[in-house]
Amino acid sequence: MAKALFGHVGAAPDRRLLDEVTRLRATVQALEFEITRLRADNDRLAAAAAEADGLLRLAEPALT
Repeated sequence: MAKALFGHVGAAPDRRLLDEVTRLRATVQALEFEITRLRADNDRLAAAAAEADGLLRLAEPALT
């Protein structure tokens, strides 16, 4: 039994599995970068919209 467990634990990792994990990690890193970029874009657009909204509001009601 000990030999079977040692053989299972001590076996070299599958190269295809390592390649897949490396590829997935790279994909996750790229997606995290994209999220950061999109959040920054969103913040910039929200600030611009708030500024434009402030310009459209009148300080006093319009005369009727």
